[in-house]
Amino acid sequence: MSNKRFPGGEFAHSTTTRSSVWRRLSRFVAARGPRYCMGAVGAALCVLLLLMPSGFVTEGPGPTRDVLSTVDDGGSKRMIEISGARTYEDSGKLLLTTVNSYGTREPAINAQVLWAWLNPKAGVLPREAVIPPGQTTDEYLAKTRKEMSGAQDSAARQAIDYLSERDEGQSDVSGAKVTMHIDDIGGPSAGLMYTLGVIDRLTPAKETGGMTIAGTGTMEKDGSVGAIGGIRLKMIGAKRDGAAWFLAPADNCDEVAGNVPAGLRDVRVSNLDDAYRALVAIGQGRGDSLPRCTVK
Repeated sequence: MSNKRFPGGEFAHSTTTRSSVWRRLSRFVAARGPRYCMGAVGAALCVLLLLMPSGFVTEGPGPTRDVLSTVDDGGSKRMIEISGARTYEDSGKLLLTTVNSYGTREPAINAQVLWAWLNPKAGVLPREAVIPPGQTTDEYLAKTRKEMSGAQDSAARQAIDYLSERDEGQSDVSGAKVTMHIDDIGGPSAGLMYTLGVIDRLTPAKETGGMTIAGTGTMEKDGSVGAIGGIRLKMIGAKRDGAAWFLAPADNCDEVAGNVPAGLRDVRVSNLDDAYRALVAIGQGRGDSLPRCTVK
């Protein structure tokens, strides 16, 4: 027995199917009313809007890293490796702080932006404020890696120069060679903590006094500590990871004052000497007398 194919059969079947769907849709609308259906359409459009890409970058507290420890917990490679000079151990922690950014590689969707805008522990920035117009994502990431590498080199030089000009009880550091293995963090804002980490490892003083001390700031050639971005989020990350003290650049004090998490004590620093003396004072239990940030 053979199957017969009638001309126009497929078209007729398609028309019938569309008619059936339309009748069912009409009955659905009639049963529930136009307001219900308009609400359903509005909800669907809202969901679609939330899933669309935005022109913003969201930020949140990033991970912290103890510059006095190893690259991996329990590993043997130090974050700061020093040869050519005697090194010392310190039982405390010096935490560099970071900010997690979402929307630099791939656009953040509107739902992520809305959540960050409502979250007091997150931030929202126009993408142009993070990645300058005309700069590609790859160029931006290459720039941050270069800044990170420069911050590490500057930290090593500043630390050795600082100790060479002062008698902190360390052995001769003129031949010290410093290598850093903190390669997954971009930008120059960890320069201060890199520098303090090198100094701590080259001196026998055990500056931290066994405490967990966090901080941020660029390390400039003249020894000054430069302002950075995202300091409010960095303080949140520092408190989350156990820090009791936070070294903050003086030029960031307007953002710090009034935003310090409970249980975290900020310390205003303008230069490397300020920061090192503050570190020693905290380790010796004299931190309460150190200057705090105030609004100018």
